[in-house]
Amino acid sequence: MAKFMKGLMGTNYILDDGIPQVAFIGRSNVGKSTTINAITGQNKLAITSSFPGRTQQINVFLINDNIYFLDLPGYGYARASGKGREKIQELIYWYFFNSEYKPKYVVVIIDAEIGPTKDDLEMLSHLKIACKNVIIVANKIDKIKKSAYQKQINNLSKLLPNYKIIPFSALKKVGVQEIIDTILG
Repeated sequence: MAKFMKGLMGTNYILDDGIPQVAFIGRSNVGKSTTINAITGQNKLAITSSFPGRTQQINVFLINDNIYFLDLPGYGYARASGKGREKIQELIYWYFFNSEYKPKYVVVIIDAEIGPTKDDLEMLSHLKIACKNVIIVANKIDKIKKSAYQKQINNLSKLLPNYKIIPFSALKKVGVQEIIDTILG
């Protein structure tokens, strides 16, 4: 069972209640909300959009009454003013690096076909320095040609050593159970 609790723009009592948190982060329009919907089995739980920057706050979802999934805004491009984008980046950095909150896992979602971008690598570097427990979800694997799939997965492993990488497709339901087993196990 999953339900939306609230959207946050900073410190809030809900994050102080002792329930573990799993934060989902990635560049704008990489599929954070879609991933949350796929692993909860609720297609309309997290609002998705075809335009980048739809999520502009930290959306908190309570899963099975015992863990929070936090859908953070995307880094990089967003359909917002310069000040709007700056506020989004400040919110992301506040949660991960300046707040007292310690997520159980940080699920970094990358586009499996494109690979990690400069923004992804920068975020991963900051998360590593901050000693966050990171899992990488290589999203949209259904867009990779079958003949190129294994090579692309191998390349991701070389580019992102020392991380657990979960190949994922919300469309084909690939990787859903592995994510669930990893973050809820």
